[in-house]
Amino acid sequence: MTANKILTHTEIDHKIKRIAFQIYETFVEEESIVIAGIASNGYVFAEKIARVLQTIAPLEVILCEVKMNKQNPNSEISTSIAKEVYQNKGIVLVDDVLNSGSTLMYGVKHFLEVPIKKFKTAVLVDRNHKKYPIKVDFKGISLSTSSLEHVTVVFDENDSYAVLN
Repeated sequence: MTANKILTHTEIDHKIKRIAFQIYETFVEEESIVIAGIASNGYVFAEKIARVLQTIAPLEVILCEVKMNKQNPNSEISTSIAKEVYQNKGIVLVDDVLNSGSTLMYGVKHFLEVPIKKFKTAVLVDRNHKKYPIKVDFKGISLSTSSLEHVTVVFDENDSYAVLN
């Protein structure tokens, strides 16, 4: 099976900027927000969104890395910041690709252990092939794919892209 490029570097940059503006619109009343990226590619995507947010919004942007076992998302989840840091804040949970929805579902569950103001999700590619009732608030692109197809996102400094295999 051959790979089809579904997003180029330029298209990914445009989607990151659009998502950053959408996040700012949603959290415009807040003084600070947490951008929580699921390791590893989700965190890279979160860093890129946070970088743009810091240039367009007067918000304090707190970057957080979420570490979890994607094959067993019900196992222990850890974050690079303490719960007290994201308590009573707005949070955006970020991943590169939404496959079944289990990673985002368990990621959301982790953050709900403390009171929060507002919670949103963002992905670069939403495959529309979910097993769980998870909704993506900010997405770069939606694709209807079969369960046999696989989406891969590569984040390189000068040549990021997404392919469908």
